[in-house]
Amino acid sequence: MADPLASGNDTLARLAAVIESRRQADPATSYVARLFAKGPDAVLKKIGEEATEVVMACKDGDRHKVVAEVADLWFHTMIALAQHGLAPVDVLAELERREGLSGLEEFAARKMQSREVDRT
Repeated sequence: MADPLASGNDTLARLAAVIESRRQADPATSYVARLFAKGPDAVLKKIGEEATEVVMACKDGDRHKVVAEVADLWFHTMIALAQHGLAPVDVLAELERREGLSGLEEFAARKMQSREVDRT
């Protein structure tokens, strides 16, 4: 049986490659190219819209809608990653770094790091 997590990583990598390949496509024929052409604010707006739709789907309790809306959110977030020269592997590496850490400890460490940056 195939490892679903490995398969998921492959899916994200393939999708990232498609997003990158469409960066320079014709905005008249490619949704991704159109978003890139509109600039970062258009992508950020879509992420906000999709995040709100995820919240609403979760409140409605419709499992199919939750999955569909999270897929939309992930897709648009991947476009934002591409705008910054990042890929899903970068996020996965960060999640792996956090693996085994208490969420409370991680939050405290980030808060302390933020204070140190503010002091400089």
